[in-house]
Amino acid sequence: MLNRMLSIIYILMNKGTVTAGELAERFEVSVRTIYRDVETLSMAGIPVYAKKGKNGGISLTEQFVLDKMLVSRREQQEILAALASLRETGAQESGGVLEKLGDFFRAEPESWVAIDFSDWSGTRKELFEQIRQAVLGRHVIQFDYYGQYGNMSSRTAEPVQLLFKDYTWYLRAFCRVRQEMRLFKVVRMKRIRVLEETFVPGTRIKAFAQEYGRGPSENERLMEANMETCQITVQIHRKEAYRVYDRFEEEQISVLPDGNFEICMECSVVDDWIYGLILSFGPSARVVSPKEVQNEICRRISEMRDLYE
Repeated sequence: MLNRMLSIIYILMNKGTVTAGELAERFEVSVRTIYRDVETLSMAGIPVYAKKGKNGGISLTEQFVLDKMLVSRREQQEILAALASLRETGAQESGGVLEKLGDFFRAEPESWVAIDFSDWSGTRKELFEQIRQAVLGRHVIQFDYYGQYGNMSSRTAEPVQLLFKDYTWYLRAFCRVRQEMRLFKVVRMKRIRVLEETFVPGTRIKAFAQEYGRGPSENERLMEANMETCQITVQIHRKEAYRVYDRFEEEQISVLPDGNFEICMECSVVDDWIYGLILSFGPSARVVSPKEVQNEICRRISEMRDLYE
């Protein structure tokens, strides 16, 4: 009986007004039993009432849902928006919860963000789906990983979280090879295998959860402290304005008297990504400093030219 009465409340919140006959048919009981349930709910403090006539039926008072909630209208919208965002990551099972809460709050969720994990080849979407299943199912993964200087090694890890930062996806995971929490660039992870083996979040995962709110892990802080930053200055032709403002932060951009741009970047690591970014502007970009970056750009251009001679 209790389950039937709870179901009646949910149906009323969802549909507004329902006749006793419809409820009786749904639960395979008599109309008298439905009215008895309504009386019991009313005595328990649930503001349910029956209205006779052509457009009559059983209803809840309009403000019942909001009055019973301990969260504000704004907080309800934030909860729905968060669930809608979660659905964008591929968590389709959240759809049922989202629909039920939407009915409960009597509000439509606003989908404020859309995420597409795929690339043009369609292969990366499968990669993200593997990682998602491993993280949610707490499955150990194995993969080949290319380091900063192109060296490849095999890793076994316990995945914790996907992280998007500065145009790049990373995986936070406990690396069993290094025996510590690590950040892996997803684009450098190859031949990922999700194992049947599962792991139980232990002290290291709890330590990660505690650290997450405070910023980078101890390993990441040490790495950052030991990195020497390099300031790169690049001048870019004004015809590339749309790309300049797409790629760089406002504080990195200076507009020169002739209308061209001067970009000052602080880089902790000058790697292929940085060189690729500069070269992507073709003849519209010129490295002003430092000399080492100038020389490396010239070397790469020379190698490219040799391919066509």
